[in-house]
Amino acid sequence: MTQAMEESVETFGDINLTLSMLNMEDNISKEDIYGHLTSVIQNSDILDDAIVQRLIYYASKDMRDNNILRETRMLAGEVLVSLAAHDFNSVMYEVQSNFRILELPDEFIVLALAELATSYVSQSIPFMMMTLLTMQTMLRLADEERMKGVFCLALEKFSKAIYKYVNHWRDFPYPRLDANRLSDKIFMLFRYIMEKWAPITSSVQTLAIIKAHGPTVSLLLHREDLCEYALDQVPWLLNQYKDKEIDFHITQSLKQILTAVVLYDTALPKDLRKTIFINLLNQVCRLPEPPVKENELEASSCFLILAHSNPADLVEFFDEQMRSNNETTRMGILTLLRSAINAEEPKLRDHITSIERTVKVVMSDLNIKVRNSTLLLIQTMCEKCYIEAREGWPLIDYIFSQFAMSNKNLEKPMKPNSLKDEKGEKSVREISLEVLKTLDPLVIGMPQVLWPRILTFVVPAEYTGTLDYLFNIIRSLIMAEERKKNDAKESTALVISTGAVKLPSPQQLLARLLVISILASLGKLRGAGAIGLLKILPEIIHPKLVDLWKTRFPELLQSLEGKNTSIILWETMLLQLLKESLWKIGDVAWTIQLSQDFNEQMDSYSNISLEKKFLWKALGTTLASCQDKNFVSSQIKEFLIAPNQLGDQRQGITSILGYCAESHLDTVLKVLKTFQDREKFFMNRCKGLFSGKKSLTKTDVMVIYGAVALHAPKVQLLTRLDQDIVSQVLFLYGQCSQVLGMSVMSKDMDLQMSFTRSITEIGIAVLDAEDQGFKFSYKEVLLGYMLDFIRDEPLDSLASPVRWKALIAIRYLSKLNPQLSLNDHLNILEENIRRLLPLPPLEKLKDEGETDKDKEHINFLYERSMDALGRLLRTMMWDNVKAEDCQEMFNLLRMWLVSQKDWERERAFQITAKVLTNDIEAPENFKIGSLLGLLAPHSCDTLPTIRQAAASSTIGLFCIKGTHPEVERLQDLQEGLQCDDVQVQIKISSKIAKIVSKLIPTEEILMFLEETLDGLESLNPTCTHACGIWMITVLKEQGAALEEQLLEILSMIYHHMPVLRQKEESFQFMLEAISQIASFHMDAVVANLLQKPLPFDRDTKTLWKALAENTASSGKLLRALTDKLENELEDDLAGVEAIAVACAMYEVVSTGTPVTNLYPEVFTLLLKLVSCTLGQKMSTATWSRRRRVLQQGEQQQTADPCRLSTATLKCVQAQAMKEGLAKESDEGDNLWALLSSPSTHHVGVCALARSMAVWQYGLTLDIMEQLFSSLTSSSENYRITGTAFFSELMKEPILWKHGNLREVLILMDQSAWDSNATLRQMAIRGLGNTASGAPHKVKKHKQIILESIIRGLYHLARTEVVCESLKALKKILELLTDRDVSFYFKEIVLQTRTFFEDVSGPIQESSLPKRRRWKIFFAEEIKKSMISFLLHLWDPNPKIGAACCDVLIICIPFLGLQELYGVLDHLLDGQDLPRARDFYRQFCVKLARKNQEILWILHTHSFTFFSSNWEMIRSAAVKLTDAIVLNLTNRYMQLLDKEQLTTRLQALRQDPCISVQRAAEAALQTLLRKCKETSILL
Repeated sequence: MTQAMEESVETFGDINLTLSMLNMEDNISKEDIYGHLTSVIQNSDILDDAIVQRLIYYASKDMRDNNILRETRMLAGEVLVSLAAHDFNSVMYEVQSNFRILELPDEFIVLALAELATSYVSQSIPFMMMTLLTMQTMLRLADEERMKGVFCLALEKFSKAIYKYVNHWRDFPYPRLDANRLSDKIFMLFRYIMEKWAPITSSVQTLAIIKAHGPTVSLLLHREDLCEYALDQVPWLLNQYKDKEIDFHITQSLKQILTAVVLYDTALPKDLRKTIFINLLNQVCRLPEPPVKENELEASSCFLILAHSNPADLVEFFDEQMRSNNETTRMGILTLLRSAINAEEPKLRDHITSIERTVKVVMSDLNIKVRNSTLLLIQTMCEKCYIEAREGWPLIDYIFSQFAMSNKNLEKPMKPNSLKDEKGEKSVREISLEVLKTLDPLVIGMPQVLWPRILTFVVPAEYTGTLDYLFNIIRSLIMAEERKKNDAKESTALVISTGAVKLPSPQQLLARLLVISILASLGKLRGAGAIGLLKILPEIIHPKLVDLWKTRFPELLQSLEGKNTSIILWETMLLQLLKESLWKIGDVAWTIQLSQDFNEQMDSYSNISLEKKFLWKALGTTLASCQDKNFVSSQIKEFLIAPNQLGDQRQGITSILGYCAESHLDTVLKVLKTFQDREKFFMNRCKGLFSGKKSLTKTDVMVIYGAVALHAPKVQLLTRLDQDIVSQVLFLYGQCSQVLGMSVMSKDMDLQMSFTRSITEIGIAVLDAEDQGFKFSYKEVLLGYMLDFIRDEPLDSLASPVRWKALIAIRYLSKLNPQLSLNDHLNILEENIRRLLPLPPLEKLKDEGETDKDKEHINFLYERSMDALGRLLRTMMWDNVKAEDCQEMFNLLRMWLVSQKDWERERAFQITAKVLTNDIEAPENFKIGSLLGLLAPHSCDTLPTIRQAAASSTIGLFCIKGTHPEVERLQDLQEGLQCDDVQVQIKISSKIAKIVSKLIPTEEILMFLEETLDGLESLNPTCTHACGIWMITVLKEQGAALEEQLLEILSMIYHHMPVLRQKEESFQFMLEAISQIASFHMDAVVANLLQKPLPFDRDTKTLWKALAENTASSGKLLRALTDKLENELEDDLAGVEAIAVACAMYEVVSTGTPVTNLYPEVFTLLLKLVSCTLGQKMSTATWSRRRRVLQQGEQQQTADPCRLSTATLKCVQAQAMKEGLAKESDEGDNLWALLSSPSTHHVGVCALARSMAVWQYGLTLDIMEQLFSSLTSSSENYRITGTAFFSELMKEPILWKHGNLREVLILMDQSAWDSNATLRQMAIRGLGNTASGAPHKVKKHKQIILESIIRGLYHLARTEVVCESLKALKKILELLTDRDVSFYFKEIVLQTRTFFEDVSGPIQESSLPKRRRWKIFFAEEIKKSMISFLLHLWDPNPKIGAACCDVLIICIPFLGLQELYGVLDHLLDGQDLPRARDFYRQFCVKLARKNQEILWILHTHSFTFFSSNWEMIRSAAVKLTDAIVLNLTNRYMQLLDKEQLTTRLQALRQDPCISVQRAAEAALQTLLRKCKETSILL
């Protein structure tokens, strides 16, 4: 199923549901249903016929049901009409079936027919005749107002439908019908309504008739026979203009009628036409209430129709009405005329002259609204070419006159409550300008109207505001004429006579246009228009100028192409053009006339305007170009005598005489001198006025002399400067400074300013002369005056410009010869700096101003003063050829650049920026490093102005050196410093540092670093941060090249450390700097730090840790220390330097520096250091250069180098354990005490060796390789250390597999014969451990190993050697066969038995496990030693007891005493040891039964142990004797030495140990009892 079919099904389902709801009578809202149905039907293309029929039925039924709400019935009617789109005939049939002759229908039936006629014109026309006939029979039945209104509505709709058919019948799809029959029926219906209903109807019914009136009359007009009747009904319609609520509908119907009149070319009767004019005009100009907007628009549309049909009558009517002097009428007609002209009605164009005359009628009207409407109409007439040459000029003149009038009215003092008039005048002015702006001078006929009369508006001052557009109009006319000249031989477009109009002279035009042209430098349209007009007017100005201007103007206009045109440059170029033009013309009279015209136009501009200032200069230039000196002299005299004609007399006369002096210096000076001499008698010494009338003052004349010097020809100036100019200025100033004949310091600001200005201009003039040989004799005097002025200015305010102007004067004077000394420069600069920088903050200065203007003035003075100071410092610095002098001058700003006051810092930086930027040429050897370190960190200062200035200065420093970094990028970064976010500032400053740091000369890095370190000490936090960043960045970029300056840099850093430690952030930056330097020069930094005295102080330790914490260089640092330590220990001797390295290494590793890569070397070297420093003691004074005051009672401590070395090794091992390179020692922390003690060092080394991680055998192998040389070292301690270490490693098979331990084995064998007992002990241990690590090597080298170990058994003086030999022998013998040891068997047994009776536990323990495998000899030896085994079962050392038990078990087979296993097993299996007495009795019982001989041997050896040092052994020996005596046979009892035994036992009864006493008492009792049994006497 397609989507369309699916939608259709949904629609049908929806409608069916709706129909079922319509069929229900209760609980439904039919209003909602019909509203929904209307939407569904209108949006459905296809509906099922059955559904349409059912819908027609329900809609018609409900539409006619009076019991249903009216709104619902209306909606039902809408549904019914909508259904016509699907089945028109059925709908029409349904409606017509309820529309019956002579029967009043339901009102909604009539409405439905009307809507059908409107919506379905084509289908309705065939039914129209029947409908109208039926309706005709119903009118007389309608009594109610509602039904009458419905019938009127139906008439309106039917008339519109038939009107459409009459005019467009060709577009209908069926043959043409007789429209006259239809119009006849309409006529009858309309006549009945107008005759019967119209006279007596209500207002509601009247509105219905009015709405039907227009369509019906329009239809009837197509019938000639009915036309007269139709027009006769129009007055009734016009008479209904009473209520503004229905006026719109009347006008709408009238518009329909007028449209039909035009369509059918029907002539309106004159009276009716005039009535229509009057009524329509009333709708537009209704009083007293304003017209309804929509009605006014309809009325205007009616006038447009009338303008088409009756233009002459309409214009005549308008002219008549315009003379009524009615404001509203005039405004309405002007508006209607404007609309008609805009509509471009062709017939109206034939009446242009009449329209112009009509407009002239109101030109004298002073009403603002009328003036505005007139201007707008003239604008439209100009746009639509409704201006003709003969009558058109007054309209153009009216535009300018209205502008001038509005300006004049606005200049008058306004009366109270005249705000409305002011707004009106402004609107007139704005509309006048808008008209001129949109005026197209080239439309048909306009050139003839405008040219050349338009030129009359150029010169008069009252038209100045129109010049922007006036110049465009004139230029367009002239350029159009030029094009016509090029296209045709003759042109008459611009040669029409001007009549009575007086055109401006060429001089007037030139004067006016040239002065206005100065505004082009400001980008003003008026100025650009003036210069553009001048370019195309050379022929009009003077024919001789054509060629000159053709070459000069392109150059002139090119200077305007940039964004910022210099006013001074543009002014100079215009004046130069004027000079050349006057020279080219060469006509004295013409030039004189021009100067007079300049003078006449003086009042056209305000005194403060740019145009007025330029006019003075142009007038002076014109006089300078005039060859008639008498005229020039007379003009100057006139200006001096009556300067008020110039406006601002001082500026005017100064400019004129100054520029005039360019060519007439002698004349000007002569006239000035004559003027002074003539007026001297009248001088007022207090005020300085030359005469009683308002004229020039002495101060003015001073200024004039300065201007004359500035513009005078340089060749003539220097010869007359001192005598005729400077001396006169000083004389005048002295005169003005006198009070009662005495000279005093004048406080007259105007006098000071004028004097300063004159001196400045004189200084500039001398400089411009460029005569190096000229010595300005007044230089020192004038400088003194200027400095006095500055000193006298207050330090708490800035209300006077004297400071600013004096600074400028000093700057120019300082450049003149003779040159100042350095001290003079410094004094001048310092004085000026001290008078400006300490001023209060700008806001506080501005608070002194009472008004906003005062505040602006103070701000202006502040900016100019700071700029002048910057320029002065810049001039004095860079004019000097010595770099040292430049530095000296700049140093004057240093204290201000780091001031604690933000505003002082800000000023200093702004001045610095001016000094260091804008293409400076510094001395060749000028150093920037120190300045960079001083300025750059302030790119993160508190104020954005400081940050900007610091960045500018930084960039400028590099430009000074001739290196231009990425300037555009730096300037973009600089703009970002305006942000107040500190993080953004730091980021930008860092980027700038990265760009420029590589450009700093290497030899200046030291100065830069020194300055930044000072900054870290003293600057605010953000600047400190920036300081650190710059320092680090520079070191990163240039650190590699600092090798030669390294010691100085490090020394400088150490010097700053104590202070920087107080500032955490600064201290961290300093540490990072050390780390950065070390990353390039690690060895040098390490060597330098190692020279610090021991023990290291806190700062030194911190430096070591900082270097270590730098991940980029920590590996290099440890490598360097390792190499250094290796060098120091090369001779196996440890000095102070080696100890220092160890201390440094301790600080480095303690920070967590990884040791993996260097672990073997570090470990070996530190172990070597521990070994070499073992037992060393030295006074602190021998290895520390620092002194320490001892407290009372305190003794000088001695340093323990070994302890320091051990601490470092401990630290390294701890780090190694963290990294998985080693494991914890079985000795724990005791390891390090063992290691550092000479007596236990070897024990500690062995423990350390055991802590080597087997899984890191690769590292262990590296350690072995490093430590191998220790076995042959000249240092006995180091040999012991190495031998001890290797002795433990010998038992690791994996090391034998991968390492070269064979050579170690050989060296150990040699060491086993060494005279040093500890060394022999460690060597023997290593030989013994070989049994665990390499059993095959033991068998292979059994002879040398056994010999070395057995040799150790003879070292009777050192038990530890013997003990170690026995342990080693035990391990070795376990691997050898009887045959392997047969040669050494007897020696081994004898030596081991010898040492078993030793009181030393270790020797006993070591000598036990050797008793197996040998038979007869060994059995005999066992018998001799068995008592030792038995007694030591209860040895204090449990290991010895266990070993004795093992030996007994092993030895029993040799004696054939297997029966004793049970007793021994009981001894081993018991949880606790059995009582010795019980064990011995059981043992002896078994032994006595088997072998009395062995029992007797035990007895004979027991006496020895009665005197043992150990009480447990003595007690055990007595108890064993007790058991032996108890089990001896009679034969052996006879052999018993009873006396000796009794004596010994008696002695033991006095033993200190109670256990021994009791055992001895029991043994005596056993002996007595045994003797009694065998009848033997004691």
